Amino acid sequence: MTDLHVEELSARTIVAANSLTLKPGQEEFVSPTTYAVAMVVADPQTTWQRVVMDGEEVVAFIRAHFDPDDPTDYLRAAVWRVNVDADAQGRGAGRFAVEAVMEEGRRRGFDHLSVVYEPGEGGPEAFFRRVGFRPVDENEYGEVVAEISL
Repeated sequence: MTDLHVEELSARTIVAANSLTLKPGQEEFVSPTTYAVAMVVADPQTTWQRVVMDGEEVVAFIRAHFDPDDPTDYLRAAVWRVNVDADAQGRGAGRFAVEAVMEEGRRRGFDHLSVVYEPGEGGPEAFFRRVGFRPVDENEYGEVVAEISL
């Protein structure tokens, strides 16, 4: 992957974002991408959705939430979704996507970024640890809350 860049989710990229594939076993940790896309209608001011492109190919989708007034601390600046196409996993697209969210968080004045994930074999924990997130808590649903400093 040599030409990674981030673009806003658009009519040109939405079909490809919805068509990203996962490795076997990963689907149990991810809700359909269209759920994430539909949420932007609810509050476009706090929802940040982008695709990671490798040249002209969509290789990842990322969604974040930025709301300094959210009553739940770990949701004020949070990664809500990272989908990296199965063929692109392990090649830097996911890290690139998270770094883009971190940059946006800094631009908006946040000092840390959170992520919430379900623990389990084949889940996203190893990825989030590799990019620098550290578990700090557990939410009411038994999911891991992890943070990274910005």
